[in-house]
Amino acid sequence: MAHDLSGTAETGHSVITESRVARITFVLISLVFLTLMVLLPLAAVFVEAFRKGIGTFFEALVDEETFAAIRLTLIVSGISVPLNLVCGVAAAWAIAKFEFKGKAFLTTLIDLPFSVSPVISGLVFVLLFSSNSVLGPWLQSNGIQILFAVPGLVLATMFVTFPFVARELIPLMQEQGSADEEAALSLGANGWQTFWHVTLPNIKWGLLYGVLLCNARAMGEFGAVSVVSGHIRGETNTMPLQVEILYNEYNFSGAFAVATLLALLALVTLILKTLLEMRYSEEIAASRRH
Repeated sequence: MAHDLSGTAETGHSVITESRVARITFVLISLVFLTLMVLLPLAAVFVEAFRKGIGTFFEALVDEETFAAIRLTLIVSGISVPLNLVCGVAAAWAIAKFEFKGKAFLTTLIDLPFSVSPVISGLVFVLLFSSNSVLGPWLQSNGIQILFAVPGLVLATMFVTFPFVARELIPLMQEQGSADEEAALSLGANGWQTFWHVTLPNIKWGLLYGVLLCNARAMGEFGAVSVVSGHIRGETNTMPLQVEILYNEYNFSGAFAVATLLALLALVTLILKTLLEMRYSEEIAASRRH
């Protein structure tokens, strides 16, 4: 049990209440922090991008190398996110619905990309697929290019973004239990029908949320793809890498133009995240009323 600041109790279960000064102080601290760390840097990106006019902004975006970086970013995200979607759902299903040896180890492996630096993960792929590795000579003899090519970018991106889908679904599936699936199976549904008509509707909001975060991280990933890309202009540079190159070449208009696209992606992600959370909360409230 807790008491308010005056020491009075209400019905045996009083609530801690802060003073008006404390509330204002906490709000002001939060606003100042968010302004300095989020709003001002974000505004600076847009101001710098349009400093020389909207014409210069669009000229920077249609530059051949920049356009290639945008296209490559979409390709890498378009491959890695669906693959992580499938693998993440499978991993979450296995961990939440079944008991087996090595379950704790599998859960730890899912969390591994969160604890390993993206640069280190990129170096791991270099060690695996470089010409001096065990697999390197075989890959070269068969004409398979992993490093400094799209496959290497996809693998590095998949590694750093894999936990997002699985980690959103595991607690959700564990909370829901397996009663609905067992009921469907007892009524004659097969495994695919059970997943499609029972499991998937139950996890759809968590799944969309995980995919949204996975896609945002995939398009904005820098460290891992920087290591495996080789920085080949117009071929293996994604948008974050292109920003670095343009900035280092003092092409600030081009750098901030590309950065603006990444910033817009972050804003869209934030808006969609908020909408998904609102929709999910409404659905939970409706289910409780019934």
